[in-house]
Amino acid sequence: MFQCKMSIAVTTLDRKELLPAGTFLTEQVAAEVAALGRLQPREECELLEYGTVLDDLKRFLAIPPYLDIFSDQKLVDELLVQMQSVRLPLPLLKALDYFRQHDFHTYRHILMVFTLSSMLVSGLEDGRQKGEANFMAGPSHDFGKITVPLHILKKAGPLTIQEKQILKYHPLTGYVLLAYYLGDHRHPAVLVARDHHERRDGSGYPRGITELDPVVEMVAACDVYDALLSPRPYRPLSFDNRSALEEMTKMADDGNLGWSCVEALVACNRHGRPNVDQVVVSRDVRGTQPVGNCYGMLVDEENNLIS
Repeated sequence: MFQCKMSIAVTTLDRKELLPAGTFLTEQVAAEVAALGRLQPREECELLEYGTVLDDLKRFLAIPPYLDIFSDQKLVDELLVQMQSVRLPLPLLKALDYFRQHDFHTYRHILMVFTLSSMLVSGLEDGRQKGEANFMAGPSHDFGKITVPLHILKKAGPLTIQEKQILKYHPLTGYVLLAYYLGDHRHPAVLVARDHHERRDGSGYPRGITELDPVVEMVAACDVYDALLSPRPYRPLSFDNRSALEEMTKMADDGNLGWSCVEALVACNRHGRPNVDQVVVSRDVRGTQPVGNCYGMLVDEENNLIS
């Protein structure tokens, strides 16, 4: 049975408290939040038509290595048609405004995970059949970070244990927020927001589960891939593309990520875009990890390194 105690309150951007701190979050509680959300119909808008989203996305796609991955303009045009089907309630789109203004790393990351996961989902028959619901999972997976203080999201050095714990609540807060705004606690995007940091070997969070939905696995792989390719506050230099794919290969070997997702991303980087079942992933390690990477490091309140 799913049950997690929320040590922090879940509030919307307009400061409406959905769950107080100390609540035991269960599927039934999420269902009640979703029912509350259905009482307040909201205007929706196409994500790619909102503000500068489409222009920003095209600009991000023109930067290596995405420039190479998305070099086929016909593929990009077809993908954008699929992505244009995604409509979100205005409060969720305003969350994008919040990230664009206050945490541009997260804003860019959301759009790139949207694009990568849409590309992978569009290649699956059942993904296409479910249509917009699956495509929505990418751009909404990190919306729970609106409940994380900016000084934590933008911290350049290692996090403290307390800061790390607050950050690790964002899948649960995203689960609650999306259940509320979409009015459906079982919507694919809601479940992806909750589970995108889970891992096949049970080492993930917040629940430590091992059985993952295929769309969850795809978004999780795209989440890791773009995070490695992107400069972050805790890592001023990004991984080069080869190093990022080697890191993901290691994660698949270790049982963290599903092989099919890693192979699909490798295929996107191969000349001629071979089918996934034709891809042989190299185990040669030739990339170089960036210096100054603080990811995973923790310090105590006096800034002494713990791990």
